[in-house]
Amino acid sequence: MEITATTAEQLRLTAEEFELIKQKLGRTPNFTELCCFSAMWSEHCSYKNSIKWLKTLPREGKKMLVKAGEENAGLMDIGDGYGVVFKIESHNHPSALEPFQGAATGVGGIHRDIFTMGARPIASLNSLRFGNLTEAKTQHLLAGVVHGIGHYGNCFGVPTVGGEIYFESCYHTNPLVNAMSVGTLKNGTTISATSGNVAGNPVFFVGSATGKDGIGGASFASANITEDSVEDLPAVQVGDPFQEKKLLEACLELLKTDAVVGMQDMGAAGIICSTAEMSAKGEAGMRIDLDKVPMRQKNMKAWELLLSESQERMLMVVHKGKEQIVKDIFEKWDLPCSEIGSVTNDGFLDFYMNGVLEAKVPAHELVLGGGAPQYERAYSEPKYLEQIKAFNAAAIKVPQNLKAVAEQLISIPNIASKRWVYSQYDSMVGAGTVTTNLPSDAAVVVAKPTNKGLALTTDCNSRYVFADPYKGAMIAVAEAARNIVCSGGQPLGITNCLNFGNPYNPEVYYQFVHAIKGMGEACRKFDTPVTGGNVSFYNQSPDGPVYPTPTIGMVGLIDNIAAAMTMDFKQPGDIIYIIGKQANDINSSEYLHKVHGVEYSPAPYFNLDEEFQLQQTVSKLIQSKLILSAHDISEGGLFITLTESGFNRNLGYSIHTDNSIRKDAALFGEAQSRVVITVQEMHVGKLEEELAASGTPFSRVGVVTDSEIIIDGENWGSINDWKSKYDNAIGNLLAGHENEHALSSL
Repeated sequence: MEITATTAEQLRLTAEEFELIKQKLGRTPNFTELCCFSAMWSEHCSYKNSIKWLKTLPREGKKMLVKAGEENAGLMDIGDGYGVVFKIESHNHPSALEPFQGAATGVGGIHRDIFTMGARPIASLNSLRFGNLTEAKTQHLLAGVVHGIGHYGNCFGVPTVGGEIYFESCYHTNPLVNAMSVGTLKNGTTISATSGNVAGNPVFFVGSATGKDGIGGASFASANITEDSVEDLPAVQVGDPFQEKKLLEACLELLKTDAVVGMQDMGAAGIICSTAEMSAKGEAGMRIDLDKVPMRQKNMKAWELLLSESQERMLMVVHKGKEQIVKDIFEKWDLPCSEIGSVTNDGFLDFYMNGVLEAKVPAHELVLGGGAPQYERAYSEPKYLEQIKAFNAAAIKVPQNLKAVAEQLISIPNIASKRWVYSQYDSMVGAGTVTTNLPSDAAVVVAKPTNKGLALTTDCNSRYVFADPYKGAMIAVAEAARNIVCSGGQPLGITNCLNFGNPYNPEVYYQFVHAIKGMGEACRKFDTPVTGGNVSFYNQSPDGPVYPTPTIGMVGLIDNIAAAMTMDFKQPGDIIYIIGKQANDINSSEYLHKVHGVEYSPAPYFNLDEEFQLQQTVSKLIQSKLILSAHDISEGGLFITLTESGFNRNLGYSIHTDNSIRKDAALFGEAQSRVVITVQEMHVGKLEEELAASGTPFSRVGVVTDSEIIIDGENWGSINDWKSKYDNAIGNLLAGHENEHALSSL
């Protein structure tokens, strides 16, 4: 078979990249070698169109123990000799075509990134985006993804404790499924993803046998989704959470011995990726006998074994003479374990099949930071921003019946309770979750075996980023930090999942570049370095790209778990305050978008310095135990924030709005950097003294009631009526649809 530029293009390499490969090898590659480069130089593995800008993000901090890019996930110090490991990644394209397995294997893969470093996963979160919920396709995708996440997490034994979900028409064809895992370990016990450089050390394959599922997944994730993508269904992997549970326990048991040099999970691009990355890091090479890899299917070819993304597999390098320790532990856990090769010192990966050399490639030339190409893409301001700049809020009349607007707002899927979703997740397995019955802006879990707490969140309002990529990305980081602070935590760091359209589109790349700039500025302000993450390009349909969605996963530390703060009102008579600047702003709000149907408006009011000051103030108030609740104002504005605060104890509120701004902005506007707090009346004087000293704007707006909601003297009914609307909106929408059977088919 003659290998030409056409062959390379069929494998999603460019003609220029094919010439570069020939130059690096000093010859024309054979088909197996070309497949190796195709996978490793794909956008998904090489970050070739994003690495230039990713390097501008802050990657160092006082509590960083492992810098971004050094290992499979970030590691930060939480004190008492322990660290927290966390990472978020996408599984968008597989979930678009096979939602159950796509989402399930996304969860499995991100957990492996955590325990391959020697940490035990203790919590899972997710960030999901779908199209219009009234459409049958969206209902099918939602049902499959939620079922997949719940199935894998519940069976694997790690609680799903938090997340977010939005429904917008731009995600109709290409949903986003971002999965985050968080684990803890004892500092100094981290295992590195390296081969080491001692020639002769054996290389072991452990975990599930290899099949043909997932072949080409990395390059598949680096292409646009079309109606014909269903033909690529073999690219979707199949997961087995029970097998992964055994793999977790076997690996953690093995790491207690001194047998292991390094370990890497087999995620995107499978064996070729793990061998290349470990060897490049160890400045070594490997000789691998592919016929020794445990196989589920007969007669697999060398390139199929190298590129397969079968799940629940790990590659490890072991100290010579310690092989039996590995074999005994994996036999105990009834898992495949095979010595498939050894470390070499020439920097090459030599792949043999039944004694025949099938491929010889330099490890360093395959990997990110090595020989993989890095591109600078042109970008230009999107034309739609002209429509956004032309928006005039004064042209939007304030509705006469704001109660009717509120009833419409509380039932919008982006705002309404996601109970239909989270009721399918086990949030208590492992018994470390604190916030199951104690609502807070971030999920709070116990950082076992310490008594410290971890506050965890995923955040991104992609409509804000669409309206202003720079400001919108800053808001995503700020809201994540605000949720951590309102839960009593101190933000530590972030992991990001950057979901964008085709990077070769200059307008899409403009969104990406400006989002990175905004994210970097906010992270520097909050001292939350980026520990790692994932870039997912090509999220689009024939109708165009999805909203730019730079999802932020953030972890915060609560030194004493007893100091966690909740968002719910505590008793009638407590006084309600808004901390932060009030703004006459309805921009990019759910109210403006869904009620008035305005697609193009600027991002809401936001000032980074004001946000930082607000968070410092709220944190001090919580530490002083002066306030009883804290809940940030986000989607749906003040009305939704107050109403959510009343649900847990069935308490209402009586407030007056600021008559210096339009009433719809006061109730439904989403101006940033505002938090609703409550305080006992006896402590009002002390609170106002503290707030005045801080210089943070504040206003006393009302009082907690027994159950009635009263706004500017008008009775809007009982909290229980609003809770029923909020809790049942999504379930009613799904149950009332003619394609309801799609939801029960799994």
